[in-house]
Amino acid sequence: MLTLKLASVRAAGRRSSSVAARNVAALGSAYWLVMLGGFLEPVLYLFSIGIGVGRLIGDITLPGGEVVGYAVFVAPAMLASSAMSGALSETTFNFFGKMKFMRLYDGMLATPIRPIEIAFGELAWAMIRGNIYSAVFLVIMVAMDLTTPLQALAAFPATVLTGFAFGAAGMATATLIRSWQDFDLIGSAQFALFLFSGTFVPATAYPEVVRWMVEVSPLYRAVDLVRGVTTGTVGWVQVVDVLYLVALTAVCLMIAGRRMSKLLCK
Repeated sequence: MLTLKLASVRAAGRRSSSVAARNVAALGSAYWLVMLGGFLEPVLYLFSIGIGVGRLIGDITLPGGEVVGYAVFVAPAMLASSAMSGALSETTFNFFGKMKFMRLYDGMLATPIRPIEIAFGELAWAMIRGNIYSAVFLVIMVAMDLTTPLQALAAFPATVLTGFAFGAAGMATATLIRSWQDFDLIGSAQFALFLFSGTFVPATAYPEVVRWMVEVSPLYRAVDLVRGVTTGTVGWVQVVDVLYLVALTAVCLMIAGRRMSKLLCK
C-alpha cells in the first residue's frame, strides 16, 4: 500500500513538473524583457527611497530596539515585494489568460493530469521567476553592504516561502475573477500592500487601528520575516510569520484546486 502511494505521489510530481516544463519551452525573447522590468522596479525604489530619502531620514529603530540605517530597513521590504511581484505576475494575469482565454488547461485535462497538479505546476513555474528576482536582489544587498553573505543565504528560503504564499494567493484569486477589468482591483490591492506593510516606515508609526490592519496583511508578515533574517534580529515573531505564510499557501492552494476542478471539469 505504501509503495503504491509513493508511486502515485511521484507520478503526480512528474505531471506537475511537465506543466512547468511546458512554460519553459514556450518562453519567447520578449518574456525576458518583462522579467527585467519586474526586477528593476524594487531596485529603483531601493536606490531612490532607501538611499536617497534615507540620507534625510537617518536611522530607524526596529521593534526590538535595534537601530539600523534606513537603507538597511527598506531593502528587506523591497526584497519581499520583489518575491511577491514575481509570483503574482505569473499566477494572476498569465494564469487567467491560459485558463479562461487560451483554454490551455482543457487540453491538459484530456491527459491523466488533474487540476491540482496543474496548480502545483504553475506555482512551481511562478517560483522560478520569483526566485530569480530574489537571488539577484540579495546579491545587490550584499554588494551594497546592506546585509551579510550568511544572512543573505538564510534570507533566500524566506523569500521562497513568500513567493509560494503569494503565488498560491494569486492563483486562487485568478480562479475567482471574471474579466480582465478585475485586474485593476488586483493591481490596486498589490500597490496598497506595497505601501502599507511596514515597507517604508515601521508599523508602530501608524495609529493603533491601522497598525493592526497592517500587521495582519500577508506582505507585512513576509517583510517582517525577511527583515528579521537580513538584520540578524530573528525572534519568536518570525515563527509566527512562517506559520502565517505556510497557512496562507495551504488554504489558497486548496481554493485554487477546488475552483479549477469546478471551472474545468464541467
